[in-house]
Amino acid sequence: MSSEHPPASASTDELEHSQVEEGSNYGDLPFEELQSKAISGRSWTDIGDLDEAAAGRSVLIRGFAQVVRNVGKKMTFVVLRDCMSNVQCVLNASADTGVSTQMVRFAASISKESVVDIEGVVSLPRKPLKATTQQVEIQVRKVYCISRAIPTLPINLEDAARSEAEFEKAEQSGEKLARVLQDTRLNYRVLDLRTPANQATFRIESHVGGIFRDYLRSKNFIEIYSPKFISGSSEGGADVFELQYNGKTACLAQSPQLHKQMSICAGFGRVFEVGPIFRAENSNTHRHLCQFAGLDAEMEIKEHYFEVCDIIDDLFVAVFNYLNENCKMELETINKQYPFEPLKEAGTEIEPMSDLNTEAEKKLGWLVKEKYGTEFFILHRYPLAIRPFYTMPCYDDPAYSNSFDVFIRGEEIISGGQRIHKPDLLSKRAEERGIDLSTIKSYIDSFRYGAPPHGGFGAELERVVMLFCGLDNIRKTSLFPRDPHRLEP
Repeated sequence: MSSEHPPASASTDELEHSQVEEGSNYGDLPFEELQSKAISGRSWTDIGDLDEAAAGRSVLIRGFAQVVRNVGKKMTFVVLRDCMSNVQCVLNASADTGVSTQMVRFAASISKESVVDIEGVVSLPRKPLKATTQQVEIQVRKVYCISRAIPTLPINLEDAARSEAEFEKAEQSGEKLARVLQDTRLNYRVLDLRTPANQATFRIESHVGGIFRDYLRSKNFIEIYSPKFISGSSEGGADVFELQYNGKTACLAQSPQLHKQMSICAGFGRVFEVGPIFRAENSNTHRHLCQFAGLDAEMEIKEHYFEVCDIIDDLFVAVFNYLNENCKMELETINKQYPFEPLKEAGTEIEPMSDLNTEAEKKLGWLVKEKYGTEFFILHRYPLAIRPFYTMPCYDDPAYSNSFDVFIRGEEIISGGQRIHKPDLLSKRAEERGIDLSTIKSYIDSFRYGAPPHGGFGAELERVVMLFCGLDNIRKTSLFPRDPHRLEP
């Protein structure tokens, strides 16, 4: 494919699906060329790396055809997108460029979201480009379609990427824009994930998981990988998925809680895990999922469970500072579609021995923000009756517990506390919650061999990102959400 010459004349249909002939500078690349046939030695440039310094240089890029716009017989514009970056590519038929009118017609026939290779020369536009992230253009010399998208996509990405402000502006001018509703987005999630806001969201989510790991390792925590098939409920209650495991009844772990504690009994001192959590909750709310990514940690404590709170405080301040300092582009991208304020007399009556509901959490968050100027706070000493069976009672009042929750923007993101390390008390608490002791025998027995006082916490990765970014639904931060009604895609 090194030489370039115009192909023989062909019909429009042939051009639209023409395979690359030897020496041709355009066409649909044959499938065998994509089967790891050979290593050519060619070098691809990431679209995000194209800048003014690259002007005059020949580059080879690959991306999704975000926009294909034909302007007459001799010119076509193709905007290629790769991850969060896009660049405008120009095909201008002329003898000087080696671009034929047939090549222009072929490029115009490429369906949106097809995967395309383009080779060309980087140039500087006369005016700033408003529709692309990269402020350069590619003067196309070769264009090959790698994978064609179907002509009519189930959702339009331009519609899926609109902000509420755009809809309001259009409505005021009498224009009617198509909305892509949540269920439609999730039905065609692969396409929906290509929007800029979604690309940014899951990059931020990746950073949160990475910082969680890095920070805890710096504090001498080690990462563990606990089993997800267990013999009984790890949290108590009925919100557990049961299944058959080689002729026995088993459960999907509601958390790594039991094995985190057993790891402390095993002498690891400090452990953490990032892994799937399963909850059989029939909760159709903006913040509940049946499967999510858990951020869990457990540690020995020397004197007080506030030692765990200190770790959490430093950890999440580190997370938020990192995101604000290193993810500005991603946060700005989300903010364009889903505006939010950066993370920084109402009242509601709470029964002394009850848990906080969503309304109470939000009002408490508002009060804390008004008085202390922060949207990140820890509330501790919850009633024992509303905490898991393994939670340590308070020394001065057994009706309360050595436990805490952490809140962002008035909603809980973390729950934790000191654990019971005395096996007799642990057994008593489990029985009171209706847990069959035979299903957690090995767990309780682990405390009979000498167990240090310990505590820990669990957070939901998707919820942390949702609340940090001010999003209104946890399904926006779950790659392929699993809720009570959704098992695919």
